[in-house]
Amino acid sequence: MMKTRSVPVSGMAGASTRNQQMMKPRSAAIAAVLVTAAAVLWAASHYFGIGIPAGILMASRWLAIFGLAVCAKERQSLTTWILFSMIAGAEIGHDWPTAGQNARTLSLIFLSLIKTIIAPLLFSTLVVGIAGHSNLKQVGRMGVKALIYFEVVTTIALFIGLAAINISKAGVGVDVPATASPGQTLGTPAKPTASEIILHVFPENIAKSVAEGQVLQIVVFSILFGIALALLDEKQKRPMLSFVESLSQTMFKFTNVVMRFAPIGVGAAIAYTVGHMGLAVLINLFKLLATLYVALIVFLGCVLVPVALIARVPLKKFIRSIAEPVSIAFATTSSEAALPPAMEAMEKFGVPRQIVAFVMPAGYSFNLDGTTLYLSLASVFVAQAAGIHLSFGQQLLMVFTLMLTSKGVAGVPRASLLILLGTAASFNLPTEPIFVILGIDELMDMARTSVNVIGNCLATAVIARLEGELQTTDEATIPESPSRVQRQPCVEEQYI
Repeated sequence: MMKTRSVPVSGMAGASTRNQQMMKPRSAAIAAVLVTAAAVLWAASHYFGIGIPAGILMASRWLAIFGLAVCAKERQSLTTWILFSMIAGAEIGHDWPTAGQNARTLSLIFLSLIKTIIAPLLFSTLVVGIAGHSNLKQVGRMGVKALIYFEVVTTIALFIGLAAINISKAGVGVDVPATASPGQTLGTPAKPTASEIILHVFPENIAKSVAEGQVLQIVVFSILFGIALALLDEKQKRPMLSFVESLSQTMFKFTNVVMRFAPIGVGAAIAYTVGHMGLAVLINLFKLLATLYVALIVFLGCVLVPVALIARVPLKKFIRSIAEPVSIAFATTSSEAALPPAMEAMEKFGVPRQIVAFVMPAGYSFNLDGTTLYLSLASVFVAQAAGIHLSFGQQLLMVFTLMLTSKGVAGVPRASLLILLGTAASFNLPTEPIFVILGIDELMDMARTSVNVIGNCLATAVIARLEGELQTTDEATIPESPSRVQRQPCVEEQYI
């Protein structure tokens, strides 16, 4: 009788894993070759005048995208799929502009689903963070530290934007439309009074605040609710606190479910942007776009990186943790879309949940680093495009005005546009150059929104370090609790 050799199941699984690991470098190499070939063909056609048919150029690009898709499938990472979808979406928008614009519906569905998460997630995490905290004085201390940090960092961002536009003079020589095109009107909004700014912070109806997406009002209500719940005795507090804790866990699971749709939503957003605007718009306004991107890079390298080093935040691990929410923010140009994954990413990074729940939502109202830098840059650009010289004193006054107004309309849709129009009216600047900015506003919004998310993620880590509660070891970053182990593979490791 012939004996058969049994192979343990664990050995078969190990062999399968080794085969998959060997395939990854091979597929990456093939993808690199395809991408290089597509780039060489494009360069030969555009720079050396070689007559390569458009069909061959398109086929080479799609072969390269197919190679990237194989790499993304083998890595089984949500972040990789999001990056791939951005490339594929840009290609769809470039090759088929109409299809790209029609794909906007998919991106709007994704944004709508994300926005449904924000209010219950903020409410539950803030209430748990405050009511479940044994020391309310620490909550107040965190608030003071966070506000001081926000004000210092955003003020530096304003001055960097001011310096960048004065060095590049991107607005000089720009053709300004004499009048707005038909159907395109930008009314100058009434300048809000101090009392109106203060009243806007406090909700008159929490249901209305939730429906309108007033993040700052939701935060104020949640903080007051959490303090009130903390003041109850344990018997009365426990049922409500248990409910809110369960709601918080449910909303994080809800986020994981919605994030499975992220590659489709992000790809559709990029397809719409490229299909709607094309790439030609970059030629005329490249100087302004380059000024903003360089200024944001300088801000990241000269402000946020030193802050991270001073706070002893491990940069490599931090960058890996925020890659997913930042890529979502870049593609969708929506800070709100990145809020739930950013909160979860920072919790996995090692920031306690009560600090994430308190600092991150507050930062979305008071720590929009990219937006504040853009506002100082764009305000001077308007003056340069209109041929109006602003003295250093006037520019300094403009910066201090922006320091206040950029916080006063937190949570208002298109807030940067409203602030820019209000600033132009305050300093008697024409509004026509703003139409020039609107032509590439989506492309600039991608960069400034990404910096907003990076700045807020770093703020949570810095405040946690100041409180002595930042845990950066591998064991502390990814706790081996059943809920964490189950949640992580669903989104990152086993995404298909």
